[in-house]
Amino acid sequence: MISTNIFPGRYVQGDGAIEYLGVEMSRFGKKGFVICSPFVMTNLLSNFRKPLEEAIATKFVEFGGECSDEEITKLSEISERSECDVIVGIGGGKTLDTAKAVANELKLPVVMVPSIASTDAPCSAVSVIYTSSGGFKRYLFLSKNPDLVLIDVGIIARSPVRFLISGMGDALATWFEAESCRLKSAKNMAGGLGSMTSYALARLCYETLLDYGLAAKLACEARVVTPALDHIVEANTLLSGLGFESAGLAAAHAIHNGLTVLEETHSYYHGEKVTIGTLASILLTDKPKEVIDEVFSFCEAVGLPTTLSEIGLEGISDEELMKVSETACAEGETIHNEPIPVVPAMVFSALKALDAEGIHRKKSRNLGSR
Repeated sequence: MISTNIFPGRYVQGDGAIEYLGVEMSRFGKKGFVICSPFVMTNLLSNFRKPLEEAIATKFVEFGGECSDEEITKLSEISERSECDVIVGIGGGKTLDTAKAVANELKLPVVMVPSIASTDAPCSAVSVIYTSSGGFKRYLFLSKNPDLVLIDVGIIARSPVRFLISGMGDALATWFEAESCRLKSAKNMAGGLGSMTSYALARLCYETLLDYGLAAKLACEARVVTPALDHIVEANTLLSGLGFESAGLAAAHAIHNGLTVLEETHSYYHGEKVTIGTLASILLTDKPKEVIDEVFSFCEAVGLPTTLSEIGLEGISDEELMKVSETACAEGETIHNEPIPVVPAMVFSALKALDAEGIHRKKSRNLGSR
């Protein structure tokens, strides 16, 4: 059996790392094309623009807000006219996925600079493509991983804590999906089997979340960099990225994709919806009671959703929930990497069950605090 691991070419993380961005970009050529999220363009760019432009000629453009085929085409055309040597994405997951797709289209090196630690998008050779209205469309598999990932933990510490928590939700799925793929001998995102290394990294990701998640949340709320925050940024970004890509995806992300068919979920973050997918998956696959309690307790401690109402689906009808379940079980979806056969009725039941469990636990806590 052939196993395959895929990694970014270079990973730089630390407080103040943004000061080295221009020097790092200059490794790839003489001119950079930098795609910035609107928040970065308005609030952060002025803090590091001068040293960046002293190191390399740079053209800045603002990301349109959705990683769609239309946005990728538009930015690819602008970048091609600028005759740049390297593409850079600075911002959240959709900004970074768009930059990766543009670089893939133009066959140029790409640099990832996340301004939040909300997903594992920075390290992967995958872009998640959405419709212009925000619904999941497809995965775009890229020819290579990013050439450089640079994360300034100081910037992460000053970002809204909800982003960090969402990143923990995305990372929480990593080990469960990796373990399902291992048991099924399912293919990873590179089309091969996961290796001992990938499964071990996925497990380390889970253990890091349990050990440092709450402390990292508190540090981010205090807007300070601590070892715990540094560990969680690495777990959310590098460990989760390597784990999902080289070990594989399963039910959690498929259920996330199903949830995106409901417009009510579009204002909620990727990791928040993945969390619901993870909680459903551990019930779907009949995990031991102690595991179920551990995962629900972690989510409650850091503030991740444990009920459908917390992702905008209060009062959702059975018909709508079945649409989610059917989309999650579509042909080719990663839910079929689970070691058991999964059909929509099973996903429907798991979603109802997780909601009931989450509501029950909240009621029990409220009664206990009286």
